[in-house]
Amino acid sequence: MTTTLITGANKGLGKETARRLLAAGHTVYLGARDEARGRAAAEELGARFVRIDVTDDTSVAAAAEQIAADGGLDVLVNNAGVEPRLADNAIPTAADESVEDVRATFETNFFGGLRVTHAFVPLLLKSPAPVVVNVSSGLASLSMLSDPDGFTHFYRGLSYPASKAAVNAATIQLAKAYPTIRINAVEPGFTDTDLNGRTGTQTVEEGAEIIVRMARLGPDGPTGTYVSGRGPLPY
Repeated sequence: MTTTLITGANKGLGKETARRLLAAGHTVYLGARDEARGRAAAEELGARFVRIDVTDDTSVAAAAEQIAADGGLDVLVNNAGVEPRLADNAIPTAADESVEDVRATFETNFFGGLRVTHAFVPLLLKSPAPVVVNVSSGLASLSMLSDPDGFTHFYRGLSYPASKAAVNAATIQLAKAYPTIRINAVEPGFTDTDLNGRTGTQTVEEGAEIIVRMARLGPDGPTGTYVSGRGPLPY
């Protein structure tokens, strides 16, 4: 039996990923900051609930202790994330975002995922087929972001793409540090979720596809990659 933890999983891509992995036979821990919402989502799906705030060391340590006591972990999906938006759901420009704004986004998107990964590596190293999936973004590709003809060039925000580019860098370096763990970054696509004010152009079912695929890798699967449902992406 494969045991999986998904952070930020009480709604959106995380919840759909939990649903799909449960259907595939995984034991899924649905991680969420909000206990009421998290428990409700877990009960709806038939998952186990674990309270985890990725920005808080104590919360992450407690979640790791709970899952360790229950038997361990095989797959970690770092899905929890934030994207800053203005009051009218407009994307703030780099000129709009202060150092404090950027730090707040990094705290969840980059440091949060790194904190969770470090906490669960000891459990993952005991698994016969450990996997980490870092939910990144197409906006993390600096090649595409800087290309006037690229489909992400329009985006003017700073903290979100910068934090996801840092996630990609961590994915590469952690894959080198832990060669027995399959560690990959995925781009789910522009999905209709609360993160972007429900402006996405694809469904959560479509967006979760690549997350689920990479969460089900075997020991001979790729590691240190950055991929979408269409294939590898340029860094």
